[in-house]
Amino acid sequence: MEFDLQSSRPIWLQLSEQLSRRILTGVYPPGSRFPTVRDLAAEAGVNPNTMQRALSQLETDGLVTTNRTAGRTVTEDTAVLDALRKRLAGEATERYFSEMKELGYTRGEAADMAAAEKERKE
Repeated sequence: MEFDLQSSRPIWLQLSEQLSRRILTGVYPPGSRFPTVRDLAAEAGVNPNTMQRALSQLETDGLVTTNRTAGRTVTEDTAVLDALRKRLAGEATERYFSEMKELGYTRGEAADMAAAEKERKE
């Protein structure tokens, strides 16, 4: 899985967001050992200091923990993972409604369209 970096936002923030998604999608399962700063920096093609800043954010968010001798591991705290999942889902939902508003639809119309699409696929 490649990193998708764009110049419009801070690189470390984009890295942090993408690593968070990797954790939520099981690329890095709960309790697993997290790759090293150097390995991740090489994969992303960024300076290790930039990657370190992204990983510091993951630690602040409670997604990874650092053990001096064992390196970083992914949290096993399901409450932290569920909170992140809900936050990202809320952001995605808000983006959907915002884009639908730009197209001229109300929130109600957009919700109805999403429900109809769900029914169509079932």
